[in-house]
Amino acid sequence: MLGKLLGALKKTRDVLTAGLGRLFAFGRKLDEAFLDELEDLLYRADLGPVGTKVVLALKDAWKRRVVQEVQQVPLFLRQQLLALLAGSEGTLAVAAQPPTVVLVVGVNGSGKTTQVAKLAHWLKGQGKSVLLGAGDTFRAAAVEQLSKWAERMAVPIIRQPSGADPAAVAFDATAAAIARKVDYLVLDTAGRLHTQKNLMAELEKVVRVVRKQLPTAPHETLLVLDATTGQNAIRQASEFTRAAQVTGLILAKMDGTAKGGALFGIRELLPLPVKFLGVGEALDDLEPFQLEAFVDAILDFDRAGTSA
Repeated sequence: MLGKLLGALKKTRDVLTAGLGRLFAFGRKLDEAFLDELEDLLYRADLGPVGTKVVLALKDAWKRRVVQEVQQVPLFLRQQLLALLAGSEGTLAVAAQPPTVVLVVGVNGSGKTTQVAKLAHWLKGQGKSVLLGAGDTFRAAAVEQLSKWAERMAVPIIRQPSGADPAAVAFDATAAAIARKVDYLVLDTAGRLHTQKNLMAELEKVVRVVRKQLPTAPHETLLVLDATTGQNAIRQASEFTRAAQVTGLILAKMDGTAKGGALFGIRELLPLPVKFLGVGEALDDLEPFQLEAFVDAILDFDRAGTSA
């Protein structure tokens, strides 16, 4: 995983390593000016208020003489970031009896439909049988896109004509998943803008029709967030949790942003497990989230001219 993750987080890491290299320059003292520069650096990596929180903790440790030298800062910073994301790792749910139903939600443009295909590909790579449900019926391109992915992966798909009721697709797909005894049913949903309350109502309806056949489903509701939106993604996330019981996050488009640090702010306000990271455009560019690998891929102290 680390190779792909390093590549995906390159832009975030470049922002940090350039600044860290300057901050950790030989002979630099740990003082107020250093702390101010570090806070600014973390802010530009989109940690936002979380970056300020880390620096305040460092300032407190400095005043208490727990941390006295610049050389001690890297380890302290790494420990703080790991602590902020503690409990963020989570494995994909498995139903007591198949099928396991995974509902995937997210706003238009978040990369949701692509992540649905990637998730199906990942599951198939784990030796699981998968059925797709093309529930983003309000956007014809989404149905066609997912159908093409399904054909390419040799994964069956349940779909209806453009404009069909998303709940009807969910109902048919659930029935088919039960009849075919597949391991996983992955349901795409309409790209729902939080300003369109009727679409949120549609999402609630989808959940209801699935539960008519499988009372314990959906077993996972994964919210896809576009990493390029940075801190704005937090507002999107909070709105979706009101319409469905979101159980985990997929952070998409990690390869196209210098705002990988936004994950810290998201976790601060939305303490949900991060299940997967989208680290590229290819089908196999979906990776289970690993906390230490993520933090180390952002910091990369060796390139910054120091060592944790």
